Amino acid sequence: MSLKVVILAAGKGTRMKSAMPKVLHRVAHKPMVEHVIDAAADLGAAATVLVVGHGADQVRETVTRSVEYVEQTEQLGTGHAVQQAVPLLDAVDTVLIAYGDVPLTKPETLQKLVGDVSDSNLALLTVNMDDPTGYGRIVRDTSGNVLGIVEQKDATGEQLNIQEVNTGILAAKASVLDELLGRIDNNNAQGEYYLTDIFSLAVEQGMTVTTHQPDHVWETAGVNSRLQLAELERIYQLNQADDLMTAGVTLRDPQRIDVRGNLTVGQDSIIDINCLFEGDVTIGENVEIGPNCIISNATIASGTVIKANTVIEDSVVGKNCTLGPFARLRPGAELAEDAHIGNFVEIKKSVINKGSKVNHLSYVGDSIVGEKVNIGAGTITCNYDGANKHQTVIEDGVFIGSCTQLVAPVTVRENAVIGAGSTITKEVAANQLAFTRAPVKTVDNWPRPVKKTPVKK
Repeated sequence: MSLKVVILAAGKGTRMKSAMPKVLHRVAHKPMVEHVIDAAADLGAAATVLVVGHGADQVRETVTRSVEYVEQTEQLGTGHAVQQAVPLLDAVDTVLIAYGDVPLTKPETLQKLVGDVSDSNLALLTVNMDDPTGYGRIVRDTSGNVLGIVEQKDATGEQLNIQEVNTGILAAKASVLDELLGRIDNNNAQGEYYLTDIFSLAVEQGMTVTTHQPDHVWETAGVNSRLQLAELERIYQLNQADDLMTAGVTLRDPQRIDVRGNLTVGQDSIIDINCLFEGDVTIGENVEIGPNCIISNATIASGTVIKANTVIEDSVVGKNCTLGPFARLRPGAELAEDAHIGNFVEIKKSVINKGSKVNHLSYVGDSIVGEKVNIGAGTITCNYDGANKHQTVIEDGVFIGSCTQLVAPVTVRENAVIGAGSTITKEVAANQLAFTRAPVKTVDNWPRPVKKTPVKK
């Protein structure tokens, strides 16, 4: 079986009040349509066809996944939209129809539909709603067989009482889909070509329609407004929180975590409130993450403690490290086991080896720091000359006093000591003490400044 997925993404989304196409609005910082494309990939689709219309160029520029495009230049209904994709389908294909503004449908739910398709059977996803207003109703005979779908504006009073509704998500053979779409018309209240009309036509030809329902109604929820977008964002995030807790992670408040990518966390790790995870993040076991931390595209090994308000991006942190509070690891930072990065310390494109400490108010950039190095408060590596970056090398066992400037390129050899307040511009040999001092000047009986008394007018 060759599966192809057609995603309808041509709508403007007037109620979003936005210049951006609706399907590009984000859930978990990813365009809604890309959630659907990813679900298609999880199903093993041979191809995904995106039907675009409003803002087609924006969609093409934004979507990073591999898809084929067709354009619906006139908005003549869902049936017309699918017809635009038919030339890209082979007759033997199984075709799944999905929607770019319905981002949370699980692949396993979609697989149920795909698995039911045959030359004589279509598959449809439905849900039961206490208030079905606005949705197409599923019409069945006395034996429960699907006869068709009637839209809200075309329904009779009796049909409006039906609580089982159409989600729009369906699967069929491409040859069947092509034949049925060729027979639909726009003789309805909207003057549009309804995709839903194919079901009554199929039944008239002796075909059958099987239905499935998702485990959760939110799997079929679409977005038409900013309010609905926010509601789906919370559902998505609570699902991520549930998965983490099920895997043995403690969340101080499941309502206050945001996962905007792929997050893997080991057992017995603890995540405090208001933490944000972006991109691909892997966290080991027994890791403690304090409140208000942001971690992007990083690996954090087991036993590490990350204190409040720490920011980590594109970095690797080894076992049993301590970071923060208010620390920042910029891209290219690598911390070995037992490294300590303290408050208001910034590390950029540098390796901090085992047992080394940069604990207070320092900047280390473009550097290699050996084992058991102690870098004092207020130390900076002066790595940029205005045009190029240069490297600082600090070997094992070095002690660097507070408020030191290391002017790169420069090397400090093992077990050297740098006196506080020094500016180091050349290599310091192993076991040396290096320091720079300006002479202290004094003025006896110095008159301290006194505040002037304001003159009253």
